[in-house]
Amino acid sequence: MTQSPGRGLGSWSAGLLLAGVSVVVGCRVAGTDGITPVPQLLAFLPWLLVPTGVALLCALLARWWPGLVWGVVVLGLLAWYLEPYGKTTEPVGPPLAVLRVLTSNVEFGRGTPALVPQIRRLRPDLVFVEECGYTCQDTLDRDFARAYPHRQAVAAGGSHGSLILSRFPLKGTAGVRGTMGMPGAVADVRGHAVRVQLAHPMPPLAGQVGLWQRELGRLRGFAAADPHTPTILAGDFNASQDHAAFRRVLDAGLTDAARLAGHDRTPSWPARTSSVIGAQIDHVLLSTPDFSATDARFLRLAGTDHRALVVDITLHQRG
Repeated sequence: MTQSPGRGLGSWSAGLLLAGVSVVVGCRVAGTDGITPVPQLLAFLPWLLVPTGVALLCALLARWWPGLVWGVVVLGLLAWYLEPYGKTTEPVGPPLAVLRVLTSNVEFGRGTPALVPQIRRLRPDLVFVEECGYTCQDTLDRDFARAYPHRQAVAAGGSHGSLILSRFPLKGTAGVRGTMGMPGAVADVRGHAVRVQLAHPMPPLAGQVGLWQRELGRLRGFAAADPHTPTILAGDFNASQDHAAFRRVLDAGLTDAARLAGHDRTPSWPARTSSVIGAQIDHVLLSTPDFSATDARFLRLAGTDHRALVVDITLHQRG
């Protein structure tokens, strides 16, 4: 019996969709970020359920049973990887200090005017600002000289500048080397040393995936270098939990504060479509034995393509 044109088209459509999704899912299974366009698509892994569902429908209408089985397998793998990565362990020691941390990529400084009133309203203890160039830093220095007398910055223009504002005394460190500024410091949080480090590796653009992986690797090296001191690593990672390079950062002994607060899949970029589709690439990572998190909020700021992230965390004494 000759297959009808409609059934043939349905089978081909299902096959093409499933082949594309399977490459991305296969890299997720294998623990690799692959090559372009796989790293870019991995950021949107949950939304691959849509083409997979379309492929299943096409296979069903075409009565292409091998494709139907294939689609069910892919759907099952996607559902499996929707679960948050890694395990969480609640600190057992008594609380030492309660902190509020804010991180915001202000997109070449354009989001600075919208960030200023949010800092005044929310009164975070630590503020990490990415893509904060000269004008952005001058504005924040002027407006918050009293409220945040301690700061650590990489003074540069455009996307290369970054700034940490703190209510706590800071002792500057060398930070993490990167194409864009990633300053670091040790904060004195009510008598307890806490490592604070801003993260802003290059995005995984076509032709720059290797650079993106190397810079995430340096952040992992920072996290692993001192497992005995409480650590806060915050910023725009240009990576989600579905990227192997980011999971290696978590494996260095860190936990995502948004996950602890029940927001492990809330998108932070792009801000304009985050209510419909997006990826969580802005994070506040905490050393696992030292911190708990009670709240996480993603804020839309005018002028930037990233949502700011605010988390409430507690520093605990190690048990």
